[in-house]
Amino acid sequence: MKFTVSSADLLEALNTVKGAVPSKSTLPILECILFEQDGDALKLSATDLEISIVQRLAVQFETNGTPEEARIAVPSKRLLDTLRALPDLPLEFTANSDFEITLETDQGHYKMVGHDGADYPELPELSDEQQIMAEGALLQRAIQKTSFAVSKDALRPAMMGVYFQISPSETRAVATDGHRLVKLDLHGITSTDEIDFIVPEKAMKLAGRVADDEACTIRLDEGHVAFEFGDARVLARLIDETYPNYEAVIPDENDRTLAVNRESMLNAVKRVGLYSSSMTNQIRLAIQSDRINISAEDIERSSEAEEVVSCDYDAEEMTIGFNSNYLTEVLSNMDADEVIFKLSSPNRAGIVLPQEQEEDEEILMLIMPVMLNTYA
Repeated sequence: MKFTVSSADLLEALNTVKGAVPSKSTLPILECILFEQDGDALKLSATDLEISIVQRLAVQFETNGTPEEARIAVPSKRLLDTLRALPDLPLEFTANSDFEITLETDQGHYKMVGHDGADYPELPELSDEQQIMAEGALLQRAIQKTSFAVSKDALRPAMMGVYFQISPSETRAVATDGHRLVKLDLHGITSTDEIDFIVPEKAMKLAGRVADDEACTIRLDEGHVAFEFGDARVLARLIDETYPNYEAVIPDENDRTLAVNRESMLNAVKRVGLYSSSMTNQIRLAIQSDRINISAEDIERSSEAEEVVSCDYDAEEMTIGFNSNYLTEVLSNMDADEVIFKLSSPNRAGIVLPQEQEEDEEILMLIMPVMLNTYA
């Protein structure tokens, strides 16, 4: 295999696929990126056996070198480190039949040894039986708005991914870790059939990095999902679990309405949260008709903080506690200038909504309170 390419273009393509390269693996070949000739393009592939990424790149092939159908696995770290250290200039890549790799530029040459690409695991090929067309920007939004609430608890594998429910009218993306929940309805992604599946968080984040404003094709087949964006494709093994009944935990009787400026509330929670206990991150919200008194204390470090934020509240005064980190993430992932809290009592979940929903979408976030000794 022999081709010429811009070092910057090759680096950009490798940066796309490197997300699927495991940092350490019992199979050393998985720490490589597979190079293959695909017509007039170079096909780069990486996998950790659960998630795979494929990227095509236009290059100038030459006929000498290994046969055209040759596949070679190239050590990813050394190759990436070399390209990062190079300026943008033409680079000639050569791999011979002994899998010796040479990189030539007008500044020097670099040599390394690869592996036989025939030993690289075959990536799953998905059929066209179930496919959904979507705008890349919409899919990217679904990923951005839900990923923060995905569980890290391996004992609850179903919650370690984003749950998609796709119907003829809309797509719903849900994520929860038991402390926070996000439910996002997007009317711009639909399917002729009703489909539901759980995509691992890592795969969603990698797809989010690749997604752009172009069209995306989502394919489903035998326990796998593929997100295809032009010359890039992210494949993942689906989480084969039943997602918990999230609708059962969303309260429908929260009749206390609190309206507040999102940025003012967010910044106050961030500042006061710095003085909360490092064990609980607990902050206290004392809510009155026109103001919220946000306070925290850390007895072990003899520190405390308090701020007041203006609000509009339509019910009797109440005091409720939240984990400052969780509340910060919920507010950070809202786009509206004003947010609405729908509350019930200090020991029941609160709902957070934007005062005005974005066009063609509806988002709801839920946050669980923490127990305060004032009502324990």
